[in-house]
Amino acid sequence: MSAVAACADRLKPLAGCCDIVSLKSAVQEVCAEFGKVTRIDILTMAEAEQRRALCFLRLESEAQESKLMTSLGVRRFGDDVLVVVDLPRRPNESRFAKTPLVSPP
Repeated sequence: MSAVAACADRLKPLAGCCDIVSLKSAVQEVCAEFGKVTRIDILTMAEAEQRRALCFLRLESEAQESKLMTSLGVRRFGDDVLVVVDLPRRPNESRFAKTPLVSPP
């Protein structure tokens, strides 16, 4: 198994989270082996037909953050460690727009 695949496998459980509370808990659990998460901010977004969560987090030390980034294959965004999670579609979301792109005259 390649290093990239191993990193992806470790983050895979995060993609099953259906809400912010469960995602925050799951991120803290994944990161616990590297140190205590001292701050976590989660922003959700929808792009095209994909939902994503941007998880900005900090650990107690830069050394812990560096180890986390190396082990999980994630990067920094400013001073924070950024973990991007592809989220499942909500059950009531349609693949197609419910309103026309061009309004009738």
